[in-house]
Amino acid sequence: MPTLSTAARNAACDAVVDLIDGGSGSNGTIKFLDSSDTVLCTCNMSNPAFGNSTNGTASADSISSGTVSTSGTIAKVSIRDTDDTEVMECTITVTGGGGEFEIGNLTVSSGDTIVVSSFTVTMPQS
Repeated sequence: MPTLSTAARNAACDAVVDLIDGGSGSNGTIKFLDSSDTVLCTCNMSNPAFGNSTNGTASADSISSGTVSTSGTIAKVSIRDTDDTEVMECTITVTGGGGEFEIGNLTVSSGDTIVVSSFTVTMPQS
């Protein structure tokens, strides 16, 4: 596998995160889904969603908290563009479990609030 330069990693990472801003809507979203793809909660991203990449990593700008609309167990996280088209799917685990997203409890109830304190996307060197 080739090794990417920092400039190439930045360009690749920027291209991926810029897809989240694509579409005709105003914001990309982070959707928390159960195993049957039912949306349990949606958090809106800023527009633009990310700043420029540095060393192959882009950090999300502010993300609004979301209110759980349907009780259930979160199984995965879908990052979507402004037209609600999935750009990437992320893993989610309890805190310390090593998922791309970590949360105190995967089981949520209607009316609960989900806060995304930070979100980064990294393009590896190889």
